[in-house]
Amino acid sequence: MKKVMITMLVVAMMLPMAFAQGTKEAKQVELVYTMTAVPTDAHAGAMMVFKETVERLSGGEIKVLTYDSASLFKQEQEVAAVKSGQADITATAASWLTDGSPWVSMFTAGYIFKSYDHMTKVLNGPVGKEIFERIAKEQGIRPLGAQYLGTRQLNLIDDKEIKTPADLRGVNLRMPNSDSWIFLGKALGANPTPISFSELYMALQTRTVDGQDNPLPSTKNAKFYEVTKSITITNHLVDSVWPAINEKKWQSLTDQQKAWVMEGVKAGIEYCDTTNLKAEAELVDFFKNAGLKVYYADLDAFADHVLAQYLASPYAATWDKAMFEKVVAAGN
Repeated sequence: MKKVMITMLVVAMMLPMAFAQGTKEAKQVELVYTMTAVPTDAHAGAMMVFKETVERLSGGEIKVLTYDSASLFKQEQEVAAVKSGQADITATAASWLTDGSPWVSMFTAGYIFKSYDHMTKVLNGPVGKEIFERIAKEQGIRPLGAQYLGTRQLNLIDDKEIKTPADLRGVNLRMPNSDSWIFLGKALGANPTPISFSELYMALQTRTVDGQDNPLPSTKNAKFYEVTKSITITNHLVDSVWPAINEKKWQSLTDQQKAWVMEGVKAGIEYCDTTNLKAEAELVDFFKNAGLKVYYADLDAFADHVLAQYLASPYAATWDKAMFEKVVAAGN
C-alpha cells in the first residue's frame, strides 16, 4: 500500500510538469518564411502582415521568421527548400510547381484569367481549394491562397512600341528560369532569356537583356524603370503569388494553429491585393513622369496568338480539362 501511495504521489507531481512541458513545446512552433521579393513589394509587406497576425492571434505560440530579397534562398531554390523542410513557407507561383504537377501549367498560360476578379474568384474559392489540395498530395507543398501580384506588362530598355507578337521577334526578354516561364516568353513572340530576379536590374543596366516582364508595382519597386525606356501594356498574365507551406509542417500543426495561419494568409491577401490594385491605378502616370514611353498593345492579337501557342503545345496535353472548364466558366 505504501508503494502504491508513493507511486500515485509521484504521478500527481509529474502531471503538471508534463502539462507545462506540452504547453512549452506548443509555444515553440517556428515558421521560416522565405521569398525573393524586395521589402517594398506588396507580397513582402503581406509576409509581414502574416507574421504580425499569426503571432498576435497565437499569443506567441507561433513565431514567424521572415527573410526577403533572396537573403536565404534564390528564387530557383525556394520551392525545393520548402519541400525539403529547409524552410517552411515561401511565396511561389504556378510556374514553379509545374515540374511536380504538369497540369498546373494551365495557370501559367497567358490570358487564362481575364481580370483580377476572375483570378481571385478561382484561386481563393472552391476551385482553388481543390487545386491546392491536389498539389499538396502530389508534391508535399501546400499553397494556402493567392495574392494578387499584378498584371504583367512588357518593359524594354529601348523606346520601342510593341503592337503585336511579331514586334517581339528577336527581343531578348528576361524570364524566370523555369520551363513554363520560358514557354510563356516564346508564346509572346520573344527570345526568352532566363535570369534570376535578384540579378535582373544589372542585366537590364548592362543590356544583357532587352527587357523584362513584370507587374507594374514590381517594376517600380525593383526600380527597373531607372534602366529602361518604355512599357507596353499587354495584360498577358494576371499574376498571383501563392503562400505555400511544407505539407509535413502543415499536418504537424493543431487545428487551432492551422486556423491562425489561415487568418494570417487572409490578412496578407487583403493587404497585397489592395496595395497592388491601388498602385496599378497610379503607376502609368508615374512611369510617364519618370520619362518612360507607355504604349498599348493589340490585346486581341496577343491573346489569340498566345492561347493558340499553348493549346498546340505539349502543356495542354497535361491539363485537367474539367478543371480548365471550371476556370473558364468562372470568368463568364
